[in-house]
Amino acid sequence: MEVSSFRFPVEWLLSIDSVSLRIWGTTLRIDGPTYRCDMFRPQLTPRLNHSSTKLALPRLIVTLLLVLASCAVTARADGVSAVEFSIDVMSVLSKSGCNAGTCHGNLNGKGGFKLSLRGQDPQHDFHALALASRGRRINPTAAENSLFLRKATGSLAHRGGIRFEPESDEYHVMLDWLNSGAEGPSSSAVKVVRLDVTPRQAVVVAPQDQLQVAVVATFSDGSSRDVTKRACYELSNLGADVGPGGTVHRSKFGETTLIVRYLDLQVPVAIAFTRDQPEFKWSDPPSNNEVDDHVFAKLKRLRINPSPLCEDNVFVRRAYLDAIGRLPTAGEARRFVASAEADKRARLIDELLMRPEFSDFWALKWADVLRTEEKVLDTKGVEVFHAWIRDSIAAARPLDEFVRDLVTGTGSTFENPPANFFRSQRDPSTRGETTARLFLGTRLQCAKCHNHPFDRWTQDDYYGWSSIFSQIKYEIGDAKRKDKLDNNEFAGDQIVLVAKQDEVRNPNSGDVVTPKLLGDREFSSDDLQDRLQHLATWLTSRENELFVKSQTNFIWYHIMGRGLVDPIDDFRMTNPPGNPELLDALADEFASSGFDLRSLVRTIMNSRTYQLSSEPNASNVDDETCHSRALIRRLGAEVLLDMQSDVLDVPAEFAGYPLGIRAVQIPGVKRKRLRDEASKSGDRFLKTFGKPDRILACECERSNETTLKQAFVLIGEGLNERLAAPDSRFQKWSASEISDGQLIDELFWTALSRPPTDVEFDGAMKFIGNSDADTRQGAVQDIAWALMNAKEFLFRN
Repeated sequence: MEVSSFRFPVEWLLSIDSVSLRIWGTTLRIDGPTYRCDMFRPQLTPRLNHSSTKLALPRLIVTLLLVLASCAVTARADGVSAVEFSIDVMSVLSKSGCNAGTCHGNLNGKGGFKLSLRGQDPQHDFHALALASRGRRINPTAAENSLFLRKATGSLAHRGGIRFEPESDEYHVMLDWLNSGAEGPSSSAVKVVRLDVTPRQAVVVAPQDQLQVAVVATFSDGSSRDVTKRACYELSNLGADVGPGGTVHRSKFGETTLIVRYLDLQVPVAIAFTRDQPEFKWSDPPSNNEVDDHVFAKLKRLRINPSPLCEDNVFVRRAYLDAIGRLPTAGEARRFVASAEADKRARLIDELLMRPEFSDFWALKWADVLRTEEKVLDTKGVEVFHAWIRDSIAAARPLDEFVRDLVTGTGSTFENPPANFFRSQRDPSTRGETTARLFLGTRLQCAKCHNHPFDRWTQDDYYGWSSIFSQIKYEIGDAKRKDKLDNNEFAGDQIVLVAKQDEVRNPNSGDVVTPKLLGDREFSSDDLQDRLQHLATWLTSRENELFVKSQTNFIWYHIMGRGLVDPIDDFRMTNPPGNPELLDALADEFASSGFDLRSLVRTIMNSRTYQLSSEPNASNVDDETCHSRALIRRLGAEVLLDMQSDVLDVPAEFAGYPLGIRAVQIPGVKRKRLRDEASKSGDRFLKTFGKPDRILACECERSNETTLKQAFVLIGEGLNERLAAPDSRFQKWSASEISDGQLIDELFWTALSRPPTDVEFDGAMKFIGNSDADTRQGAVQDIAWALMNAKEFLFRN
């Protein structure tokens, strides 16, 4: 064995900390302050110290001279250990953005060079960087001429631009790695086990407009390192921007979340930028329930005063629209506003929760995400599935029972409606992704091709979860597709069965995957006997935090207009709740109530937070996330169309449905295809105003945005015809003996749930007064048209 080791006093050598030499696969390394010289061949690891091997100094000098004459020398002045690929090089690749999804971390790579997304696989990246393409990307004998370094520094053309400068720390790390032999990941290398970020949350008050974070990584050997300059930083929104060194600069006032990432660990930092308010004084509003306790505690910390309570006429309109998707009648609104009862708001909420329209409205919300559409489920399948959803809500079935029926639903999709849930999900991956999205608030699809870049889920998690759903098959009857070219269309009944099918295989290894609960344990042999039943029990358990919180958040979103976690199907550490304490409290209450939908809706609507005005004050004008005021939002397509029908007292028309059905009550999307029957104005209105096609099991498919086309629809199509209909409410009024003043008052209460202001009243009176008996009808129609095109009508405030 050719091994030589020497120890000798510092003064025998030049004053250096470390020298590394490499010649023909043999390495000489000298380290200080007590210097060790090892000369060894690659497979030989023993080292003999000077007590067992005594060599004369002349031999040492001759050895040094020979090596210095034959190889390159790299001096390391920082006194740290040799560059480790899995720690140092991987962090440089991440910091420089080389392994980002828009660069070489793309599924197909870029320019023939592919890295693992965000550095998830160091072994793969070493092979790609050092060995692939016959090793052309690196040059250990002339490191500074390596193709990788020349492109990254811009000395060679690079479509990704300059990633770091030659003077940068990143450059020198890569140069040191190349000069030290360009070795791959070591199995004995330390691992990062904890990431500490300071501060974890901050309130930055103007005139201060920036925040510097510090990041310390702790490794498996107990050592720690300041990695502030090497960590990666991303922000959750455009409220701020962040520099490469971890300095967050305010772009506008409000909240943002900074995601700090180092190697495979991520930590969120909640940051709020607030205005300087030297005269700020907490308004100390009263609290109605625990919702207010948590909301107001956060607002006080952020120096934000909530808006005052909304007026009675605003509340009655808001409560009707949020609970049942309908306007109050003029009489209902007048009676509520005139009432002097102290508890009238709580009593109104209780009344609305028991009305049949509540079940209609919430069935619509579930029908959207459960994909009740005719092309996949057939018209009859849509009708029976929608009826089952509505009946479940009307019967006040606990939400956990409702979900259990869905994920265990088998048999005829016409005779057992919950079986339609799996009818629309045709493969194990889709079933797994949909179940996780709807009932765990988790987006898994990224983990199908690689470990999730923003969440904890790995490819193993993805395929283990998908494997639970692998034994589902379908018996399709003789019914023919109406469109033979559309493979997604199914006509007639289908039988959903659990039967022996091919198991899911890991695409990387090809091995059969054992079913595994998401973030939990693998199935036992007993569990495998009834996978769906075991899934349902675990999924809907009160101890399943993701299930309880995601369903709580779903309900909060539909009442308040924004989820505590937003988007509502994206629960992850790097997308934290806007108010974690509030979500915890509501989730506990929801589970304790036996997953009672009405109970949670009642709690939210009775809170002072829900009943706040939408008018901002000086301290909350920038707030969009803390619920210091009501959020103004455009009403949904079905609600808007039904509001028009209620105001006009003329129903909208829909292809394939009887006249008189409300838009909210429509079970599916298109009962009749356009080639079978021409669409009606009601169908076109719903499409224009964002009714989803229900192709995705996602709330994101519905659009409540405003568009130019919507403005054109409101100007004419459908509305004008119904305004002029002989049985229209306004046609009857204009032809009656009712006075102009009474007519105007009735118009405003019917459309806006309030009386006209003095200015509005005088203007309307003048407008009608200038018309004669023959044109009075047209004047009334014009006023009604103006009210139904007003922002106050179209938006919920």
